[in-house]
Amino acid sequence: MHPVNMLQAKSTLSRLVEAIEQGHEREIIIARNGRPAAKLVPMDTASAGQRIGVAKGLFEVPDNIDAHNDEVSRLFMGGTAA
Repeated sequence: MHPVNMLQAKSTLSRLVEAIEQGHEREIIIARNGRPAAKLVPMDTASAGQRIGVAKGLFEVPDNIDAHNDEVSRLFMGGTAA
């Protein structure tokens, strides 16, 4: 959506919020004097819930997790694996 100027946002705020709520718009930029000043976006509806341990039991960390640190470092730095 193109930016909405401040005066238009004031007079159509209910419609703008409805467009966000209904999913017709993902975000609406509100401009002041032609320059973006604010962004209207939907509230996160998903519960944050418990995040610690969310992947518990989904994978196993090996006892020797640091065994290949040098090789991984070389790969990140543009080298080749030995």
